[in-house]
Amino acid sequence: MTLPLPIIDAHHHLWNLETGDYPWLNGDKQVDFRYGDYSAIRRDYLYDDFCGDAANQNVVKSVHMEAEWDRADPVAESRWLTGYAQAHDLPSAIVAQAWLDREDIADVLAAHAALDLVRGIRQKPNAASRPEDFIAGAPGSMADPRFRQGYALLADFGLSYDLQTPWWHLGEAADLAGDFPDTQMILNHTGLPADRSAQGLAGWRDAMRHLSQAANVVVKISGLGVPGQAWTVDSNRSIILDTIDAFGIERCMFASNFPVDRLCATYDVIFNGFKAITADFDDDERVKLFHDNAARIYHL
Repeated sequence: MTLPLPIIDAHHHLWNLETGDYPWLNGDKQVDFRYGDYSAIRRDYLYDDFCGDAANQNVVKSVHMEAEWDRADPVAESRWLTGYAQAHDLPSAIVAQAWLDREDIADVLAAHAALDLVRGIRQKPNAASRPEDFIAGAPGSMADPRFRQGYALLADFGLSYDLQTPWWHLGEAADLAGDFPDTQMILNHTGLPADRSAQGLAGWRDAMRHLSQAANVVVKISGLGVPGQAWTVDSNRSIILDTIDAFGIERCMFASNFPVDRLCATYDVIFNGFKAITADFDDDERVKLFHDNAARIYHL
């Protein structure tokens, strides 16, 4: 048992495949996925499952990340989670789904914002699959005028924006953050450093340093699995420390991305890895990384 350090898990999912509508989970076919075959998580994942995975860690609160509910009715997931949280201790906050280029985006944001636990939204913008395929201003990207029109509404509703995109799109993210300084941007999954070659990591590192210049951007250190490789302290130490060095202690937080990252490691492997990598940090710094920063950013 390794309980003492208080943890806010800043990014996890719950789903009920009988009552929820998740095309990628309860559809007939698997979709392309960065971890490959994900058949092992195509089953219900609810409060007891999460608590079982996290039993050896002192998780005191959590942030639920939208789980790609059917886009036709994104508010339905937030309503379900709000009711579910009333019957359980978790989640403590919700990041909801919203597609910023929808004609009715103002209505969608208003419906989300009316729910007490909703703190922000996530849309995964359209992205190139490789750095060399990047096209500036592509439809559905962060530079698309329709996307930006929807993004401009987030501050009006007091909502933050969780961003998941490959690192070669972080220049667009920096531009977006700079143009909308009143909106908190939260970069998911450490900027997705999936390419662990020297060239890939150099590109990721440069992109992260560039984005870190925007004061309204923070980062969740999570999602560090690599298909076919074990999640180890040695393989992830430099990525985690480089991220903290770029963004600073005050703008980083740890998260599990469970049950998705269960495809790569156990909950204990991931969080004990985070603890081992930060073992030389002082107590105040570690509490910020594991608890206080998430509490501040997600208003917990």
